[in-house]
Amino acid sequence: MGSMPPQATTNFPKVLTSQALRKVPWLIHGFSTRQGGFSRRYGGGALNLGFTRDDSSAAVGRNRQVFLETLGALRGKRLWPLVTLRQIHSDLIHCIASPPPQPLTGDGLITSTPGILLAVQAADCLPVILVDLERRAVGAVHAGWRGTAKRIVAKAVGELQRRFECEPRHLKAAIGPGIHACCYQVGAEVRESFESQFSYASDLFREAPASDSVRERAMLFLRARPPGPSNMPNRLFLDLVEANRRQMVDAGIRPKNILASELCTACNRHLLFSYRAEKAVTGRMFGAVGIREAAASSTGT
Repeated sequence: MGSMPPQATTNFPKVLTSQALRKVPWLIHGFSTRQGGFSRRYGGGALNLGFTRDDSSAAVGRNRQVFLETLGALRGKRLWPLVTLRQIHSDLIHCIASPPPQPLTGDGLITSTPGILLAVQAADCLPVILVDLERRAVGAVHAGWRGTAKRIVAKAVGELQRRFECEPRHLKAAIGPGIHACCYQVGAEVRESFESQFSYASDLFREAPASDSVRERAMLFLRARPPGPSNMPNRLFLDLVEANRRQMVDAGIRPKNILASELCTACNRHLLFSYRAEKAVTGRMFGAVGIREAAASSTGT
């Protein structure tokens, strides 16, 4: 699209936060929604935070600015540096001490440096925020099924331990909106991948009978036989939220310190972007986290 200046929406950006993290005085965090932005695509007034091929880069830049302003990621009137990734569904995690001079490739970020906002993009995959209340270290992780199968969240916990001597029992985790088991239909190869990695893989999948869809009726017509018991394979659904929760528990995070959003992206398209439900023509949301600078931080933890 062209570079026409974006028009402001009348809505204020809607950002979701985790109840477990809201009262941490030195922390900034949030999960964006599709509401309250400047993008004309994806329904108009959309808060698209990804540089997609369908949207104006000017609109995305303005959306990112208002998102940071809404979070309070400001030093005076200047925005904090924003660190994002070229995401590739990997288990690559970067430790950030200062804004990198070149774009990074991977799916996880960690830091203990105040005044930097880490962000991962999502539109069905899970954005996961990790926070160590003792060491004041944070992380942001993008977890789709491939990254989950590669244990990216567990590896992020390990990197926080290695880099900052974090103890998993001190970590709090917030899983943002993503596609849930109600809508996340996958193929047999996904189950096989998980079964090769996790002893509890059978707990993460459910099967459902194939519905009497248009495709099924068409196949019956083509086979020239009357409707009867279907021999179509069952549909297979993955609980990506539970997969990451179990992974974090195994990594040492206390179950009570893991909170997950109940919002399914595919079920809530009025509020959230969904790559699958919108057939790949959609925006991107942020899961973002940062540490307030000392001058702006309250006492205590």
